[in-house]
Amino acid sequence: MNLTRGAIHWVGFPTTNGREQAGRRPAVIVQHEVVASSLPVVLAIPITGSVAALRFPGTVAIDSTSENGLSTRSVALVFQLRAVDRRRIEERAGILSDEVLDKLFTTLDQLLGRRHS
Repeated sequence: MNLTRGAIHWVGFPTTNGREQAGRRPAVIVQHEVVASSLPVVLAIPITGSVAALRFPGTVAIDSTSENGLSTRSVALVFQLRAVDRRRIEERAGILSDEVLDKLFTTLDQLLGRRHS
């Protein structure tokens, strides 16, 4: 399967024992395509339909559009960035706009303590 950075795919996240996202849900692929094709795992950010999650730092609101394939306003849980076995990645729902993808990377940089130049 060709995985593109910024694409939203349905992912079957494994059951967890804490507050990690689990179950079948959309997620944003954030790993570059060249690297993604050579590794058995892919870096992905889970998405939730619970806008209450915006109260947490490390989240980004995503409005539903025909391009991204989300049916409701959603939240990217950047603070829950995960390495996902590529066998868990299912069909593509859509793709994020460059503007929203940039917000995800800015938020990730903030979580990592990286500064923008």
